[in-house]
Amino acid sequence: MKILITIMALLLVGCSSMPMLPLKPYKIDVQQGNFVTQDMLAKLKPGMSRSQVRFALGTPLIVDPFRSDRWDYFYMMHKAGELTEQRVVTVIFRGDELLHIEGDVAAGAPTKPAAAPAAGRPVSAPAAVEQK
Repeated sequence: MKILITIMALLLVGCSSMPMLPLKPYKIDVQQGNFVTQDMLAKLKPGMSRSQVRFALGTPLIVDPFRSDRWDYFYMMHKAGELTEQRVVTVIFRGDELLHIEGDVAAGAPTKPAAAPAAGRPVSAPAAVEQK
């Protein structure tokens, strides 16, 4: 009987002295939208048709039915529940021709794979800017 009480006391002491680790739910990485790179934008030239722009950038995430002259490309990356990257590119048309590009990724700028774009300030760049 004394041995049983001693073993139970040791087990209770051992269990109570274990450090309790906080349990957190696992949060997956979530990538949403259209990933538009500098190189993709460098292919755009003023006067390109909508189908040529769609071929270069892909299908836009948002096509506003009330403003048919504007396509919006959004991209967001959440890692472990935290927003790590956000990009917005807007393509403006006049009729069926590309007029200019607005957004976080500027046309003609060199691609930097390790750098994230500025999420706070939109940059407006004409489509005529060519990469050197």
